[in-house]
Amino acid sequence: MWFMILADDAPGNAALRTAQRPAHLAYLQALIDDHRLLLAGPRPLEPGKPLSETPIIGSLIIADFDSLEAAQQWAAGDPYAKAGLFEQVRIEAFVKALPA
Repeated sequence: MWFMILADDAPGNAALRTAQRPAHLAYLQALIDDHRLLLAGPRPLEPGKPLSETPIIGSLIIADFDSLEAAQQWAAGDPYAKAGLFEQVRIEAFVKALPA
């Protein structure tokens, strides 16, 4: 089942995001290796600007998990979450309708 993990960064945590990024990407790699990651990426404050020129306000991950509880457990283990980067995290079911 697909789940959307929508995380909002806590204000003033840009340095924490930068410091934890390598560990976060390594954590995502397991989903990639298992062919369970649909997409993942940062959410910039200002669309169209290079990421180096606009604050990041959070992250979006859509991945395949066996259950909501499994998605919650995975999200809690994310190095970003463990380091306290996020102010809020929402996890919801997601249906990939298109492309088929």
